[in-house]
Amino acid sequence: MKHVTHTYFRARYAETDAMGVVHHATYPVWFEMGRSDFMREVGVPYTEVEARGYYLMLSGLSVRYRSAARYDDQLSLSTRVSEVRSRTCVILYELRRGAQLLATGETQHICTDSGYRPARMPADLLAALGG
Repeated sequence: MKHVTHTYFRARYAETDAMGVVHHATYPVWFEMGRSDFMREVGVPYTEVEARGYYLMLSGLSVRYRSAARYDDQLSLSTRVSEVRSRTCVILYELRRGAQLLATGETQHICTDSGYRPARMPADLLAALGG
């Protein structure tokens, strides 16, 4: 089974609108938090990837909102890789409040070198991501 990272946090007041509902633009920020946690857990922190001269640039993003997250909700975000190729990967997200699914999402990434040219992922990164 592929690795799944679980990130736990509370919705902060600054992330909500006047109705106390988490603003839709916050979800991609949470996804990034989950990706960073995932990378650390699989042993290749993103800071290390960049220090080696590679970037996993965002090439696509989608969010499906199912139910509103609200101020001070205790939330859990599951993050996992669904697809890995030599230069690209797809990461999936599930945001929950308890057992209730609030949102799902997907990000697509392309590996580039420090000059932002597409590059093959280093073998250890590819393996850590499940490729």
